[in-house]
Amino acid sequence: MAKLTDKQMIFANEYLVDLNATRAYKKAYPNVKKDSAARANASKLLTKANIKNYIDEQLKKIEDESIANATEVMKYLTAVMRNELKEEVVVVEGEGEGCSSARIVKKDISAKDRNKAAELLGKRYRLFVDKVESDSNVNVNSTKKLDSILEQLGEDEE
Repeated sequence: MAKLTDKQMIFANEYLVDLNATRAYKKAYPNVKKDSAARANASKLLTKANIKNYIDEQLKKIEDESIANATEVMKYLTAVMRNELKEEVVVVEGEGEGCSSARIVKKDISAKDRNKAAELLGKRYRLFVDKVESDSNVNVNSTKKLDSILEQLGEDEE
């Protein structure tokens, strides 16, 4: 990848803040005062391969860091199931004379939430597979004609 100039780097990094190319261009090139000129030049910069590649790489990093992967989810569910995490709850306490105050207290995760985490882990590892037993004897004779089958059915009913 070709190197970015200092101003191109400022533009690209500012663009990543809010994806506003005009604002990013004016930040990187403060001598440009007109929005129309900044918009046109910013559009040109965004088409340059090296700038586009840099922005795409940075967006990919941001995405990778912000989205949980399967391992992270599994570790979290395991920690919840094993009661290794605490949750914060607001507790209101009376102080007398009609006054009360609220404070945050850490408590164990509820048994319901721990059971749900265990259930989700069990589903992931296919621990709860529905087993269906079937005992059936079926004889199929494909050589019989439909008429003879209907006749037999009619005889059985009589």
